[in-house]
Amino acid sequence: MKEDKTTGRLPRPKKTLALALAAALAAPSPALATLGYFAHGYGLKAKGMGGVAIALPQDTTSAITNPANLGLVGNRIDLEVEWFRPNRGAEIVNPLLGGTWDANGRKDFIIPGVTFGRALRPDLSAGLLVYGNGGMNTTFDRNPFAALGGSNPGGVDYMQLFLSPTIAWKPSENHALGLSLNFVYHQFGAQGLEPFAPLSANPGNVTNLGRDDSWGIGFRLGWTGRVSESVTLGAMWQPKTNMGKLDRYRGLFRNGGDLDIPALWGVGIALRATPRLTVAADLQRIDYAKIPAIGTAPDCLFAGTCQLGAADGPGFGWRNMSALKLGLGYEWSRELTLRAGFATGRQPIPERHTFLNVIFPAVMEDHLTLGATWKLGDHELTIGYMHAFRKKVNGSGSIPGAFGGGEANLRMHQNAIGIGLGWRM
Repeated sequence: MKEDKTTGRLPRPKKTLALALAAALAAPSPALATLGYFAHGYGLKAKGMGGVAIALPQDTTSAITNPANLGLVGNRIDLEVEWFRPNRGAEIVNPLLGGTWDANGRKDFIIPGVTFGRALRPDLSAGLLVYGNGGMNTTFDRNPFAALGGSNPGGVDYMQLFLSPTIAWKPSENHALGLSLNFVYHQFGAQGLEPFAPLSANPGNVTNLGRDDSWGIGFRLGWTGRVSESVTLGAMWQPKTNMGKLDRYRGLFRNGGDLDIPALWGVGIALRATPRLTVAADLQRIDYAKIPAIGTAPDCLFAGTCQLGAADGPGFGWRNMSALKLGLGYEWSRELTLRAGFATGRQPIPERHTFLNVIFPAVMEDHLTLGATWKLGDHELTIGYMHAFRKKVNGSGSIPGAFGGGEANLRMHQNAIGIGLGWRM
């Protein structure tokens, strides 16, 4: 893209934006599923600081976390792409199913994203956020349920795409309120789950049916306030998003395929410790346990008192999850900013529910992140890296007697690296 030599700025990137939106919409890739099936952060600047963004408006992607941030970042576009590699698997200690199982039949994921915002007047900004969420993929080339009749390959794939028109209003120079209207598309497919079909109210709608999809509409609210020259506070809240039913898999998910997106909320603080050093932290909560298809315990299934897909059917037994994110940003020079961060949270799968979650081993807890941004005139180049440390969750009374007893142990670690380009319009 050529620079306008008379102004030193890039020309209005209408064609670039259109192409970026088309690419993002055509490839609803999973985000980095590190806090259950939510990412540890959104936008490479935030991700480089442990995912911190609630009170830290660095670019338009920070409005994904807190829509109020859109009113504090000016007119700009941010594009990014990430390479994401999760390493996931399971160990089953059981007379019939015993063994170690690798779920990395698909190893690499490419994750695009595009966000932009523009001031309509001094106190009002609007923009569009396009990003992915989900990231729940397991591909077992050797199905751990093969001894019970499961076909190869086994596993699941779950993805979400968010299209979020966003507005931010500034009642004063240092405070902003934001609203994102979320149009959400999600997609799910399952293979090799034949052994669970006899436990379903709709045994023909459990597995090997390709991908099914549906839409939902929700919203996210946020506030960002610069309460002093050195301190910024923020808060965000997103209620549960009701999604259309996944009819093809009405025999797997509770209430005939009803898989909604859980509520989440968070608070944050950013401190300008020195003219060059910013220290920031977020505390976030995800209410997985309040989504019946995810949070309902599966005990009744193995006791024979309920069926998969029924109105009173089981879920996967996930608990709510809280996450703490810490980040540092250091302006090495006017052109270079360096970042580092750490995010942690108790993973959502209880030890007694690991068996059914062999297909959903979302057990990550601790994440180390690094990043940097180079300013190139009115545009910026950002890189970010994330390593999620290896986590193993050993089952405790996890495999029911009907399946031979024993334990299912889950494990995962992850790496990701991304590059982004941002510029002012």
